[in-house]
Amino acid sequence: MSRRPSRRFSEMPMRVNDGRMSLVNATPQNKDNVFGKLNIPKPQSGTSERRTSYFGKGAGGGQRNSLFGSYGGTEKIKDPRPLHDKGFVQQCIKQLCEFLGDSGFPGSVTVKALQSPSTKEFLKIFEFIYSLLDPTFQMPTSKVEEEIPRTLKDLGYPFPLSKSSMYSIGAPHTWPQALGALIWLIDMVKIFNSMKGQNLLFADFSDGSSELEEGVEYNKLFLDYCFKTYNNFMQGADTFEDEDAEYLAHLKRLYNVDEALLESQQEKHRMLMEEVERLEKESHTDRLMAQRTERLRLQTDLQKLQSYHAHMESFKSHLENKATGLSEELEAADLQLESLKQEKARLQHILENQKFTPADIERINRERNELQQTVSSLSRSLEEAQQLAWNEEITLVKTRERAEVKLAEYHKLARMLKLIPQSAENACGHDFEIKTVSDYGPTTASQIRTQIQNPLKNMLLDVEEEFSSLSNMKLSLEETVEQVKSNISEKMNDIKQIKEQIRRLDQELEHEMQEMAQEEEKWAADVDSAERSKKLLEKKVMDGYEEAEEQLKAAQQQYHLVRQETKEESRLVANNLTNVFSAAVNHLGIVEKHCNDQLKKMDKMNEIIREDQADLHQLKEMIENFVSRADGCA
Repeated sequence: MSRRPSRRFSEMPMRVNDGRMSLVNATPQNKDNVFGKLNIPKPQSGTSERRTSYFGKGAGGGQRNSLFGSYGGTEKIKDPRPLHDKGFVQQCIKQLCEFLGDSGFPGSVTVKALQSPSTKEFLKIFEFIYSLLDPTFQMPTSKVEEEIPRTLKDLGYPFPLSKSSMYSIGAPHTWPQALGALIWLIDMVKIFNSMKGQNLLFADFSDGSSELEEGVEYNKLFLDYCFKTYNNFMQGADTFEDEDAEYLAHLKRLYNVDEALLESQQEKHRMLMEEVERLEKESHTDRLMAQRTERLRLQTDLQKLQSYHAHMESFKSHLENKATGLSEELEAADLQLESLKQEKARLQHILENQKFTPADIERINRERNELQQTVSSLSRSLEEAQQLAWNEEITLVKTRERAEVKLAEYHKLARMLKLIPQSAENACGHDFEIKTVSDYGPTTASQIRTQIQNPLKNMLLDVEEEFSSLSNMKLSLEETVEQVKSNISEKMNDIKQIKEQIRRLDQELEHEMQEMAQEEEKWAADVDSAERSKKLLEKKVMDGYEEAEEQLKAAQQQYHLVRQETKEESRLVANNLTNVFSAAVNHLGIVEKHCNDQLKKMDKMNEIIREDQADLHQLKEMIENFVSRADGCA
C-alpha cells in the first residue's frame, strides 16, 4: 500500500485558496494513478469557519480545532464533477464499458446501451462491480431503491444519491448521478485491487530489491513532514512552503536527483511545448481544407461553364439552321439575279440591234421609272417582312420560355400529386411527363392531348364516381346522426326528469343528514369528554414509557454508529495498523499537551475572573454605601 496521501488530514476547507501542487506526491518515480482519469478534486473555500474538535473545545486565540476522528457528518457536499456535460458523460460511459469488458462482465455491454440503461441493467452492473469488493454480496430483492444509496453511503460515497432517482435510472436528469456513483465505485475497486496485493503489516523492509518509496527512509521523511505540517496546521497555518521546500530537498537527496539534468529536461519540455503550440496554430489554418474549398468552388464554376457551353451549342445549332435557310434563300436570289442579268443582256442586245423612236424611248423610260418604283416598294416590303419575321422569332422565343416555365410548374404540380414518374402512386401506369417542346414535331398538341388529357379524364371520372358514392354514404350517415340526435334528446329529457327526482331525494336526505349530524354532535361531545379523561390517564401512563423508548432508540442509534465505525476500522486496521499506532501516539501526545496548556490557561482565566468578581463586589458595596449616605443627607 502506498503511503502517499491524496489530501490533508483535515477535511475542512482552507481559509486561503492554495492553488499549488502538494509536495507529498512529488517523488521522482512516476506511478500510475489508481483513481483513474476522473479523480474528484478537493473542495476549497475561502471561508474561515471554525472546526469542531473530537476532543472538545479549545480556548486558544489563533489556533484551530481538529476534525480528527469525527465520522458521519450531516453536511452535504456538492458534486464538483461536470456530470451534466455531455462530453464528460460520454467519457464516463466509455470508461465504464472498458472496465466491464476487462473485468469479465457476464453479458454484452455497449456504449450505445449505456446511454440510457434500464433499472434492471443498472442493478446488474452495480451488483457485478460491488461483488469485486465483496464476493459474498447479493442484491436484495426488495427496497432496492433504499439499499443502493445506503450501501454507497456505508462505503463512504461523499455525494448524495436520492431514493427517487432509483425509480427512473435511464432518465436524462438521473442517469449522470448514477453514472458518477458507478465511476466512484470503479475507483474503489481499483484501490482495493492495488492494496490487496501488498502486505504492509508484515512487509520485509530489509529486502534490497524493494523500492525506496516503500522503505524506511521514505517513511521516516514522510512521517516527519506530516508531523511538522499537522503541528503547524493545528496552530492555525494554512500554507506550508518552508516544510514543502525542506521535504523536497530531502527527497532530492534521497533519490539522487540531478539538478542540471532536471533543468535541461525542463528546457527541453518548454521547447517541445512551444513547438506544439506552433503546430497547433498552423493546424488552425488547414491548407487542405482551403484547397478542398477551392476545388468545390472550381467544380461549381465548371458546372456553370458546362451548362453555359451547352446553351451556346444549342444557340449555335439554332443559328446554323437559320444560316442554312438564309443561304438557301440567298442561292435562290442569286439564281433569280442571274436570270434577271440574262434577261437584261437579252434586252440590251435587242436594244442595241433595234432602232427606237423617241416615243419608244419615252415609253421605255416611263416603264423603267415604274419598275424602279416597284423595286423600291418591294424592297420596303421585304424589309418590313424581315422585321416582322424577326419580331415573330423573338415572340416565339419568349413564348417558348413561358411554355418551359409552365411545363416546369406542371411537372412540379404533377410530382406533388404523385403523377410523375410512370411508377408513381397516382399515375396508374400512365406517363404524364411532357418532354421538352423541341423534342416534338407538328403533332405535339395531339400527342400531349392523347398522352395526358384522356388518362386524366378517365381518372377524373373515377374520382367523381368515388366522390358520388362517398357523398351518398355521407348523406346516409347524416340521416343516422339525426336519428341518434333525436334519440339523445329524448334520453336527455328522461335524464332531466331523473335528475329532478334525485334532487328531491337529495333534499330529503340532506334534511335527514342534518338531523343525524345534530345527534352525532351530541354524541361527539360525550365521546370527547370521555376521550379527554382517557388521554389524561394514558398520558400519565405513557410518559415513563416514552422516556424509556427514547433512551432505547438513542442506545440503538449509538450501537449502529459504533458498529459502523467498528466495521470501518476493522477494514482498515489490517493494512494501516503500524501507521495508526505511531500517528495515534504522536497525536495523543500533542493533543494531551495542548489540552494541558489550555487547562492551565483556563485556570489562569478563572483566577482573573474571580479577582475581577471580588473587585466588582467591593465596588458594588461602595456604591451602595454612597447611595445610602446620599439618601441620609437628603
